[in-house]
Amino acid sequence: MPSSDYDSACLPDLLPLYYRRMFPFSQYYRWLNYGGVQKNYFQNREFSFTLKDDIYVRYQSFSTQNELEKEMQKMNPYKIDIGAVYSHRPNQHNTVKSGTFQALEKELVFDIDMTDYDDVRSCCSAAEICSKCWMLMTIAIKILDRALREDFGFQHLLWVYSGRRGVHCWVCDEAARKLSAAARSAVAEYLSLIKGGEETVKKVVLTDPIHPFISASLAVVERYFVQYALQEQDILGRKESVEKVLALVPDDVRKELQLSFQSEKIPEKRWEQVTDQATRKQATSRKSQYFEKEIMLQYCYPRLDVNVSKGVNHLLKSPFSVHPKTGRISVPINLKELDTFDPFAVPTISLICEELDRPRPGEEEEKSENTKEKENETDAAEKRKIRDYKRTSLAKYVRYFDQFLDGMAHSRKGELIRQSDLQKEF
Repeated sequence: MPSSDYDSACLPDLLPLYYRRMFPFSQYYRWLNYGGVQKNYFQNREFSFTLKDDIYVRYQSFSTQNELEKEMQKMNPYKIDIGAVYSHRPNQHNTVKSGTFQALEKELVFDIDMTDYDDVRSCCSAAEICSKCWMLMTIAIKILDRALREDFGFQHLLWVYSGRRGVHCWVCDEAARKLSAAARSAVAEYLSLIKGGEETVKKVVLTDPIHPFISASLAVVERYFVQYALQEQDILGRKESVEKVLALVPDDVRKELQLSFQSEKIPEKRWEQVTDQATRKQATSRKSQYFEKEIMLQYCYPRLDVNVSKGVNHLLKSPFSVHPKTGRISVPINLKELDTFDPFAVPTISLICEELDRPRPGEEEEKSENTKEKENETDAAEKRKIRDYKRTSLAKYVRYFDQFLDGMAHSRKGELIRQSDLQKEF
């Protein structure tokens, strides 16, 4: 069943089945417990549930995986958000002495939303996405993933599709979780190039020499720019979009380009004329000499909601939450398959619930009538116990989550061995 067949009116019927049989609770707990990194780490974590009719329940916290499971199966949240690890149990925050309830740690998170790109995409607007503009999310992930790993040295990055129109990144390294609000702001500002709101025409200004981070980001953008901007969005084809591009070039160059565009109509050839003018400008001027690079970045560089990254206590939608509008599951993205990741192929809750009812290949033929009768008696009880996502399209995304968790566990083990070796030396 494609996501277009999803009907949000069915959500109250589907969520109990999802939380009872398919939500990967053991992996989820394994993630947020971080190998029992310290006492009460999981217990002091805030969860927030959005229930039917937009009822919002903050400061939920749980002692064990089992307690979390039971509560989610009882409340069947439409949306799950994850918050910080606090100094005290979040569900007891009202009983704590005023001023002592503090957000201590949280993953460094990033939220990239397609609505922030509306001025550089003509195919869709607002909450809509399509395969043409999804390329912007691919570019964003590649740029930010490289920078976070190579420039900051983080290793454990969980990239997650939001379920509708964007992506989230959870940087899970211990060093990232311990960052202060000031340090988070510094990382977010380092990664932000697009400056100014709707009224700002020129949102990227480069200075000489170009910072190595910007050069590395440009190398990613250059691989996609022709296809995204010139072919898919036709920025040098349609009159109004040509004018928007020309508004980003220096005045003397604009006049030359306006003349040459009169005889040259092919977008790729027009872009060659832009880059030729930029090369000339670089040879003669120290001002505005990188305008073609500024255009490329303005159209393709990631647009971050920096406030999400700055606050330790900011909530972010949880992986494996269901998006109520589309029905799609918020799934981890395998970076090895990033270029072929298709948000429209992500399973909906309707699809996986339907898959659960399908017999496995060969299952029906093997069963005799008596076996079926016996099985029916224990079936309901058994199904409640088994995580049945393995029978559905959700399986590959849980498998990727498992691989991510294994990588973190392996690192933790290596760190413990390293520490014990250091102690032996003393």
